[in-house]
Amino acid sequence: MERKRQLYFAGIAGVFGLMLAVGMRTTLPSEERDTRDIWELRADLTKEQKLEQQLLEELERYEAKLRHYRREEQEDGEAALEETVAELREEAGLTEVKGRSVVLTIAPFAAGGYVGPVAQTVSPELLQRLVNELNKYGAKEIAISGERLTNQTAIRDVNGVTKVGRRPLQLPVEVKAIADDADKLYSGLTVSPIRDDFIVENLELSISKPKPMIAIPPSTERLEVKYMETTSAGKEEK
Repeated sequence: MERKRQLYFAGIAGVFGLMLAVGMRTTLPSEERDTRDIWELRADLTKEQKLEQQLLEELERYEAKLRHYRREEQEDGEAALEETVAELREEAGLTEVKGRSVVLTIAPFAAGGYVGPVAQTVSPELLQRLVNELNKYGAKEIAISGERLTNQTAIRDVNGVTKVGRRPLQLPVEVKAIADDADKLYSGLTVSPIRDDFIVENLELSISKPKPMIAIPPSTERLEVKYMETTSAGKEEK
């Protein structure tokens, strides 16, 4: 009798456990299925292949530069060092650059019949989205109100004032962007939804057609060098 009762409870517990497991399985989130069609998959594959090709080309460029430096170092170490310093200054944005460019202007929205609020400034978030769009379509060098953008340039809000580096912005704001293919940059920006984002904030983004030659000034920011110090040999020479 006791054994039969144990089997009875064991059976009930087993059925209850099975029901609980099934219930938990039905409430767990199902794995997200890839709903992309064949054309979207092909587009994504093409995009990844282009990115891989760009990385390979960049790797080859750096390897060729390294071979060049090694060859020049053997022939003339001082000339190789001066060339390296010049290239580093250019990459850090410490030299003036010229090239074909697109000029953009950010101003308060002033369409015919508009009676809404007038924008007083452009937010750092919107300005950063514009910079991302410029980079997306091939911009190599960018200046905002004459301030050259580098990897260390901050776009931030300081007491209600948008600053690029140390420069406060006042409308209208002029943005210059140099690109190897200025026509591609212009075409990409004209179809980009970024102008709608500006309209939402009561601003108007005007985009000029590519200009033959525009100069972008060097950065005025002071570069901070970390994890480096003058060697003892350098100090003795001084």
